[in-house]
Amino acid sequence: MVQRIRKAVIPAAGYGTRFLPATKAMPKEMLPIIDKPIIQYVVEEAVASGITDIIIVTGWNKRSIEDHFDFPYALSRYLRESGKEKQAEEIMSISKLANFIYVRQKGPYGNGTPILNARSAIGDEPFAILWGDELIHSHPPRLKQMIDAWDATGIPNISAVRVPRESVRTYGIADITPVSTHVFKINRLIEKPTPDEAPSDLAAHGAYIMPPRIFDILAETSLGKGGELWLSDAISTLAKEQDVHAIEIQDGTYYDTGNKLGYMKAVVEFGLKHPELHGDFRTFLKQLDL
Repeated sequence: MVQRIRKAVIPAAGYGTRFLPATKAMPKEMLPIIDKPIIQYVVEEAVASGITDIIIVTGWNKRSIEDHFDFPYALSRYLRESGKEKQAEEIMSISKLANFIYVRQKGPYGNGTPILNARSAIGDEPFAILWGDELIHSHPPRLKQMIDAWDATGIPNISAVRVPRESVRTYGIADITPVSTHVFKINRLIEKPTPDEAPSDLAAHGAYIMPPRIFDILAETSLGKGGELWLSDAISTLAKEQDVHAIEIQDGTYYDTGNKLGYMKAVVEFGLKHPELHGDFRTFLKQLDL
């Protein structure tokens, strides 16, 4: 019987240098898309996919993330006394989304380090990984598609999207063999290749379902490109031991909100879907002299 995925790790300890000076005092994960921070969308995706425990790996400058998901008794009381019952319920629901666990990042730079830091909170069970500054808006949720694949096969997997060939240098690109419709066996992952080095246009990134074995591999993985500890290097090692699949996400839109243009695209597209704003916002955009 395949063990159920109930925990997710969200690394959120980076400096967010691409958004300076805004991120000098505010985590990039807390940048708002309309009226919710990016990381809340990520948490909501995880919860909608069946996750119950969220482990957020933070740093010294990320206290506002913890505050956001905290139980806001004083604010809730103020809103209720002011007759703002709907807002009170909304902010109270945030703290009830999941069981939140916070771990401080320590170790070498690189996206493998926060995963290794979460080891004690995960224990000996498979788990999900989602980045705190990017999301895929899809129906069903991206992570749900991945968990369904895990439940059917028990094979670790990574979410994947097609990217333009000229953009491969910003992603982990998979060398793949087709398995079934929208499912591919990953032979290896190449982190941020040049267009000539890229073995495909399938970027395997954004969300992962990994077995606890990945912790031992990460602990033994040498620092890679840029002197950093890369999760992709550990997954390439895992793929030599057992199958790892890439799940090409269906009916989804990828938003790399960790860069300025991706963030602005997300704000505009979510604004056009917002129940309170979509009509007036659409009218405003149509009036712009572009």
